[in-house]
Amino acid sequence: MKREDYRLGYRGDIEGLRAIAILLVVGAHAGVPWLAGGFVGVDVFFVLSGFLITGLLLDEISRTGRLAFDAFYLRRFRRLLPALILMLVVVSLLAAVVLAPGEQLQQASAAAMAALWASNIHFALAQMDYFAAGTDTNLFLHTWSLGVEEQFYLVWPLLMLLALGNGHGLTRIGRLRAVMLGIALVSLASSWLLTSWFPQFAFYMMPVRAWEFAAGALVWLGFRGAAEGMSGQRVKPWLPWVVGWLGLGAVLTAAVTFDSHVPYPGWRAMVPALGAVAMVWAGSHGTVSGAARVLSLRPLQALGRISYAWYLWHWPALLLGHAVVGSRGPWVSAAAVLGSLCVACISYRFVEYPTRHQAWWLKRRRLALFGCLAVVVLVNLLSMQWFDVAAGRMDGADMQRYARARSDSPVIYARGCDDWYRGSEVRPCSFGPSNADHTVVLMGDSVAGQWFPAVFRVFADAGWRLVVLTKSACPMVDQPFFYARIGREYTECTIWRRDALAQVAAMHPDIVLLSTVATNGFSRAQWVDGTSRVLQQIDGSVGRVVILRGTPRLPFDGPDCLSEHEGRPKWLAALQACEAPASDAHDTAVFQWLQQAGAQFGNVRMVDMNDLICPSGICRAEQHGVIIFRDSQHLTASFAASLAPGLARRIGVLGEGAALVPATASQ
Repeated sequence: MKREDYRLGYRGDIEGLRAIAILLVVGAHAGVPWLAGGFVGVDVFFVLSGFLITGLLLDEISRTGRLAFDAFYLRRFRRLLPALILMLVVVSLLAAVVLAPGEQLQQASAAAMAALWASNIHFALAQMDYFAAGTDTNLFLHTWSLGVEEQFYLVWPLLMLLALGNGHGLTRIGRLRAVMLGIALVSLASSWLLTSWFPQFAFYMMPVRAWEFAAGALVWLGFRGAAEGMSGQRVKPWLPWVVGWLGLGAVLTAAVTFDSHVPYPGWRAMVPALGAVAMVWAGSHGTVSGAARVLSLRPLQALGRISYAWYLWHWPALLLGHAVVGSRGPWVSAAAVLGSLCVACISYRFVEYPTRHQAWWLKRRRLALFGCLAVVVLVNLLSMQWFDVAAGRMDGADMQRYARARSDSPVIYARGCDDWYRGSEVRPCSFGPSNADHTVVLMGDSVAGQWFPAVFRVFADAGWRLVVLTKSACPMVDQPFFYARIGREYTECTIWRRDALAQVAAMHPDIVLLSTVATNGFSRAQWVDGTSRVLQQIDGSVGRVVILRGTPRLPFDGPDCLSEHEGRPKWLAALQACEAPASDAHDTAVFQWLQQAGAQFGNVRMVDMNDLICPSGICRAEQHGVIIFRDSQHLTASFAASLAPGLARRIGVLGEGAALVPATASQ
């Protein structure tokens, strides 16, 4: 193989592969239903970086016999820093206007770390799962991958020099190849292990992702070794065609079949990563054919050129668009995606492209390097100042009212009754006299727990014993449950639910109140069969079972929406009222499935409180001066307590002494 066969130069198929990767990422973030796994586009970017950067470094070492570290880092700064800083500054300014002070705190801290190329470490240490609820409000979450890349750039040159050592070409390349293979194997093994044990670290940390960079490096080193005589065989002409299509198929298959409910990265990341390796390898054999020809189409090349800029802008555009309009509808997302594409084109044309071709960076290396570091530190300091300003605004009387609403939760959490995913031990909390004639059990996830203030008010004064058995995010459905927040199957929930039901059966309570959030991703059969199995385990041991319908879910955070309106300009506040329709097709279907499961037992009653929560079918963050929701779904403890009379009537407990009315009563 001649030198020009493996030398670095413009490759249209790689530019097109960048386009495929960014389309997948944007599609997933925009909520395209059949692209839930589009996040695998980031794995493609990592492989490309490993291939290209290894080639650049090795080419420089071969030509000059040395490696100019300052020139290498300046080229990376010149390529990446201006567009990133522009995005951080513009998005931070917009967020300071659009978002509530409470929301601005997390944005400011993330922006400060993103300026230092360390947001991946920030998110990993904050235990913020990429796929979990709540992470989709951070404007700078997408910068985690830039942190991984920059940390890769920081260590890779030195690692290559150490691996190459001394000796002639064949020995040095062979040694480097062995080192890269070792890195790939160790990193991949750690990814498999940490995805189960510490999923946030597996997802965000560069050493655990290093195998993807090493995989790209090994593709380059294969051609380099062949060029220097380590392998003189050429591949069959048809093989790159087959391998290229298989690689593209692997990436697209992962994007279509993966979603937030599968553990990632782990072994699954091998599918898109090896797919990218296959496409890069196939396109490196001279003739452009098959998948490489498709990737080399001009529209894909054009999109690939602005892929970095589009990656920077698409995520903040989506989140700010949703915040301003108050909707996550497809048209809002489509407008945000197109708007971000336009901004990306402008950013590429007037910022990224001019700066990456300016020679003065390398002519005045010391000045340029210190200038870059000064800009990074300045943006970091400004972000911390933004944090302080937002924190100061939080001290206002109105803002404190919204902050108190967020912490207005049932006392069961302060008492340690619910330890979330941290263990499987059943921790019952008992209220009222231990020798009471009647016992009521409140059981379920946090949606059940939110009803404690109302249940306590109904039963405590009437001389009943109230036992609380709750575990946050643990559905009362006897089914294995993948919990995206922890990135694995929620085995603690399965064990806890089994043991808790056994304890309930042993108590022989008069009433058991069950409730579960309706958004766990179960199918109809899983809801019906899993709920039936739960009811079967306590059938015959309890007097009556009441299943409370899950409360409506707002498309926004209640206290944040109210505080946003408090601090927004009037024209902007008018665009989004803090209210939403109570009706939801999926929630209604789940309630019907629960009814179907309960109909198999003679002592089960279904209770729907949503008309009291959302009068006239409209859910409001605040009603008559009372804040209803402490987040997007859970009721404030104060409001929940006010629903005690309605709850008493509907569960069939009336009058002084909390007397039971017949279970057949329909209210």
